Amino acid sequence: MKNITVIGTGYVGIVTAAVFADLGNRVIGLDINEEKIENLKRGIMPIYEPGLEEIVCRNMRAGRLSFTTSYAEALKECEFCFIGVGTPSGVDGEADLQYVEAVAISIAKHMTHPLIIINKSTVPVGTGDWVAEIVKKHQPSPIPFSVVSCPEFLREGSAIADCLNPHRTVLGSLDREAAEKVAQLHLPLRAPIMITDLRTAEMIKYASNAFLATKISFINEIANICEALGADVKEVAVGMGYDKRIGPQFLEAGLGYGGSCFPKDVKALAYMAAEKGRHPQLLEAVMAINNDRRPMVVNRLKEMLGGDLRGKVVGLLGLAFKPNTDDMRDAPSIDIARMLDENGAIVRAYDPVAMDAAAAILPEVKMMPDPYTMADGADALVVVTDWNEFKNLDFERIRDLMRTHVILDGRNIYDPAALSELGFRYRGLGRGYNGARVEE
Repeated sequence: MKNITVIGTGYVGIVTAAVFADLGNRVIGLDINEEKIENLKRGIMPIYEPGLEEIVCRNMRAGRLSFTTSYAEALKECEFCFIGVGTPSGVDGEADLQYVEAVAISIAKHMTHPLIIINKSTVPVGTGDWVAEIVKKHQPSPIPFSVVSCPEFLREGSAIADCLNPHRTVLGSLDREAAEKVAQLHLPLRAPIMITDLRTAEMIKYASNAFLATKISFINEIANICEALGADVKEVAVGMGYDKRIGPQFLEAGLGYGGSCFPKDVKALAYMAAEKGRHPQLLEAVMAINNDRRPMVVNRLKEMLGGDLRGKVVGLLGLAFKPNTDDMRDAPSIDIARMLDENGAIVRAYDPVAMDAAAAILPEVKMMPDPYTMADGADALVVVTDWNEFKNLDFERIRDLMRTHVILDGRNIYDPAALSELGFRYRGLGRGYNGARVEE
């Protein structure tokens, strides 16, 4: 059993704390937000994540997991200290490191013995060196420590499973002995472990996320071309995915990427490149393609409803940026709802878990208790988030409830022919003929 402190109880921090406690370690989760810590002590989670509440509460009952707002308490017996705080985008796309800096200063002031500081947050290349300098500068008296980069590769909606079954563990440090100790900590996860230097480990995270974002923008570009030529992007993606050099993951055309990672990480990598005099033209194209998806959907809906959205009732199926989460950070629904409202539409929405989070962001949107109430009297439905429950709706009932039978499928989850047979005017994104003549 190791003594571990995890600073930050957001997506990365709370999942990291819960999983390492579940592996038999004594873990203290630290956050300066008193309300969040009090809620956690009562078993109330700060986020929606499948399986999170169960694993947190189980390890709290077993005495392996606890929470505090006190650095002195959290670092008293700590051997490994994970930093898992947010690094949001700054004004120009740069990563905002104010929270990482505050944590490093607090660690320096409260550490009483040697420890290994493990940076789990996604941070710009060179941050590990910078954290080490901050800790040295603010220590009341010199105490040995090491800094290790251990970037996370979690997906919201499956974060617990990803943490327990990682594809790889990447560790970077200038202290090989410290890196090997952190490697031992991760051995129970039975995943390949790569040990490299600090800056290379930090770059691996950015390069990985930028590549996945590139795949998403690529298939969305192909979807646009498919529409012009009459091909079906879903079939194209399947055919591409059979090639092991390409693979099927992240080849689903839709509304583009969102959430807390891809948007800010691609921006941050482009910013770092530009700061060093490099021209990140591929990254700029990836971002431009992604940014075009949301207004494109609104313009398409306008065409389907006769060119004018004023007074039209539009229902959004889904609000979260992806299924199995309540995360609204950079969710496509935000831009789409606001553009619809600006065009005079009456906007309704339903999401299984994200409506509370969305209500504060989108006061102009009326939240509905279920998809059928939302469809009652609606002129159009737009699929924004591909929740499983949306895939098996009673469309005969929805057809009878709607005023105008228009469905714009932003996630390509429905069969165009089946909905057309039911009397809907259906359009997906890049779905081939869609029953319409293709211009030569």
